Amino acid sequence: MKILVLNSGSSSLKYQLFEMPNEQPLCSGLVDRIGLEGSTITHKNLKSGKEEKFLIETPIQDHEAGLLKVTELLKDTEKGSISDNSEIEAIGHRVVHGGEQFASTTLITEVVKAKIKELFALAPLHNPPNYLGITVAERIFPNAKQVAVFDTAFHQSMPPLAYRYAVPKEMYSQLGIRAYGFHGTSHQYVSKKALKYLQNPNAKIISIHLGNGCSMTAIDSGKSIDTSMGLGPMGGLIMGTRAGDIDPSIIFHLINERGYSSKEVNEILNKKSGLLGLSGFSDMRDVKKAIEEGNKDAKLAYQLYAYRIQKYIGSFTAVLKGLDAIVFTAGIGENDPDMRAEVCKGMDFFGIQLDLLLNSQKTQTIREVNQKGSPVKILVIPTNEELEIGQQTFEIVRK
Repeated sequence: MKILVLNSGSSSLKYQLFEMPNEQPLCSGLVDRIGLEGSTITHKNLKSGKEEKFLIETPIQDHEAGLLKVTELLKDTEKGSISDNSEIEAIGHRVVHGGEQFASTTLITEVVKAKIKELFALAPLHNPPNYLGITVAERIFPNAKQVAVFDTAFHQSMPPLAYRYAVPKEMYSQLGIRAYGFHGTSHQYVSKKALKYLQNPNAKIISIHLGNGCSMTAIDSGKSIDTSMGLGPMGGLIMGTRAGDIDPSIIFHLINERGYSSKEVNEILNKKSGLLGLSGFSDMRDVKKAIEEGNKDAKLAYQLYAYRIQKYIGSFTAVLKGLDAIVFTAGIGENDPDMRAEVCKGMDFFGIQLDLLLNSQKTQTIREVNQKGSPVKILVIPTNEELEIGQQTFEIVRK
């Protein structure tokens, strides 16, 4: 069965085509700058185990035009892997916010689409383009089963102690104000890999997803019991441009005393804070380069980023009442050994003991970077959200 995975953003469209159930990737790519000048498609094709990469520069007016271009590439005799649209039996869509309505992957119906629209207010930057990707895919692949995989679903196992806020209860019951958590697809994927590696289905794990967006999850026996992000994807850890946890009184001070509008404050906390606000750079590679050049702001940003992660390791270890492993994943978590060392520094009393030599080595597979005999395993596991979406889509449609 061929399954297409789509991750639709406001001006981008990530895609990957899998042959299931053997999980063989056939094609993947990114449609970038949709509706903007300089639109491009980066397309990768796997033939005979070799990856071929193509860069196509072409105007792409909207998501429908983008998906049509992707369909052309998938059917191209040189670049593609199918001969007709009908070969794709199912499409798995990443949907960021599923609220309390969706605790698992689900087949998309008109009722499901209506509920996704109702959740626009909880994820205004993400759910609208996710929804748009669904409607476009329905038109281009009318015979394929459409499946929604929600970022928030993995965290629906959290108990009320973890997801409730200390606000009037009608805000929860009537307005849905609670912690939902995000990056669930990534946390679920790497935690499954970790449990298998540890050969312990009841292991207590802290998953640390560090990319441009960052989050951590406390996982007990494969279930999320707490996570760093809340109602939206802005809380918790310091991120590329997001502030993470702050005192809410800062928001009211800026609005009531300093004359900022709520829109301006939202823009600052979402797009002008985090590493960017602290150092002037949103990309961790640029932050590290600036540190090498003696930039004190960049050094503070790097240390503060790690410090916040350490605080969550402490709190989540308390929530789990023990710890068997921590898992580093996503772009920074997988590829920045210095950040892993900064996070693990001085954490011996938690049983977290990093082996600097193992930590400095690079592989593309799951690896252990802790000292021999360390009470807590330190694992680096490459995430693959697209494969997780493909797996969950396959499980739904084959029933």
